Amino acid sequence: MKLSIYARKLGISYHTAWRWFKAGKIVGYQADTGTIIVTETLPLESPTPPLQKVVIYGRVSAAENKSNLESQVSRLQDYCAAKGWPVAQVVKEIGSGVNDSRPKLLKLLTDPAITIIVVEHKDRLTRFGFNYIDQLLAMQGRRVEVINQAENGKEDLIQDFVSIVTSFCARLYGQRRSKRKTERIIAELRDEESPDPSKT
Repeated sequence: MKLSIYARKLGISYHTAWRWFKAGKIVGYQADTGTIIVTETLPLESPTPPLQKVVIYGRVSAAENKSNLESQVSRLQDYCAAKGWPVAQVVKEIGSGVNDSRPKLLKLLTDPAITIIVVEHKDRLTRFGFNYIDQLLAMQGRRVEVINQAENGKEDLIQDFVSIVTSFCARLYGQRRSKRKTERIIAELRDEESPDPSKT
């Protein structure tokens, strides 16, 4: 089987499996195409898969969405239970997905003992730069498990957009004027979403 499939079966990252292959701990060979093929026999030094430390991370943009945060975490717990993963920690955070200074998330990302971070959607972790985070974690033999690849709801996206607009308006116009401009932009966005009764 391919090394990537072997790594998945063991529950380890491809990078870790590649290191084991290079160290001679995995029986296999490299094809002319560069693909590493693992034989069906056990590794020479049967490497014990590292213990997984699974952490659930739930996030909403605003405090008024707290009920959504609880149901989000509940779905994540059900998912982990179905996979047979014991959950070491449940982390709940309220903050914009565009904010790169969320203390609870930063603590998870910098803790090398955490091997799997489970999130409902990619944007629960971050609105931008998910692939960068994913690749950096993979290099450490860690990963993010996204249980739903579909796009997330519109309301949370609007709240994150408000954060971006507020930040840029504050830089351009100052704090007081930026609040008025942001409110006007959001009102216009919501008006565009609402169907015109005269056209129905």
